[in-house]
Amino acid sequence: MVKSIIYTLTAILLCIALFIFTEWYVNSQFDDFSAALDTLYTKIEDGAANREDGFAVRSLWNDKKSKLHIFVPHNDISYVDYWLSEACGLIYSQKYDLALAKIEVLKEVAKNMPDAYTLKLENIF
Repeated sequence: MVKSIIYTLTAILLCIALFIFTEWYVNSQFDDFSAALDTLYTKIEDGAANREDGFAVRSLWNDKKSKLHIFVPHNDISYVDYWLSEACGLIYSQKYDLALAKIEVLKEVAKNMPDAYTLKLENIF
């Protein structure tokens, strides 16, 4: 009986540790992506953004998403891909006002998406 209690408590503690690690990891990945988006947004506002700036953020996102596929559903990652591709296309064609709108959406998504995967009561039920 004592072994059963120890095994159960160990399993519970391992699950809690996994949840905490997942929440920390997803938040840190999106924090890095948000910082890159903020930099790109500033460059677009100044009219100094070019194709390479957009591709640098896309490259960063591709690196992040390869690891986030474990924790975040593919549809959510595709959503970010879609908006980022549109923004890069608008930067390339120098339509900065439209690119700002796309980057603004991406900033909001990067801010809110990690909250959807935190251990909260509303996410469980």
